[in-house]
Amino acid sequence: MADAMLALDGVDAGYGHLQILHGVTVRVAAGEIVSLIGPNGAGKTTVIRAILGLVPLRPRSGGAIRFKEERIDGLAPEIIVRKGIAVVPEGARVFPEMSVLDNLKMGALADRARGREAQTLPEVYAMFPRLAERQRQLARTLSGGERQMLAMGRALMSCPELLLLDEPSLGLQPSLVRAIIGAIRDINRRGITVLLVEQNVHMALPVSHRGYVLEQGRITLEDAGPALLDNPHVRVSYLGA
Repeated sequence: MADAMLALDGVDAGYGHLQILHGVTVRVAAGEIVSLIGPNGAGKTTVIRAILGLVPLRPRSGGAIRFKEERIDGLAPEIIVRKGIAVVPEGARVFPEMSVLDNLKMGALADRARGREAQTLPEVYAMFPRLAERQRQLARTLSGGERQMLAMGRALMSCPELLLLDEPSLGLQPSLVRAIIGAIRDINRRGITVLLVEQNVHMALPVSHRGYVLEQGRITLEDAGPALLDNPHVRVSYLGA
């Protein structure tokens, strides 16, 4: 995919002497929602950490990570983020002793977001009305689903071109998972490209243009999202069908 916004080519990465990723190749085109699914321990979060420069690629592996055709592996995380990548990490991490509004304003501190808060804040509130209702509350008083919305809203305040979502449905009840799915679709309609890392296959694949299966640090399947949902291996391994 020559026009990929994000391209991982033969990525080997890990922690110390422990190699987690083995030759991972993933493409995400501008305007797509792409899912990376797999079981616990498959290396999904390591993929995100490698994209962000938090986990180095193996030396002499020949792998590379490019964003908008520029090689970014080896750059400092803060430089990578400034290029237009935002992440919502697993666990909906927010600043618990700050208000909802102040948490959102933290996202707007990014260079590319300065001067755009008056436009982006109403957009975030329109997407997540609960945040508007609770804007003066401390983040620690929010429910798990509301904290996930806040983490996503804060990332959007940075005006990213690419949004990385790590297990956004984790621990949420079905009604809130549906709300997160709707938000992801809305985010994508606004022109933001999404890489969605998920265990919840029912949640991720129907909303995705394409998907990859990561198992034991290796990509084992790739297809259109709905087609991957019907794949016999996916159905047996992840859906119990």
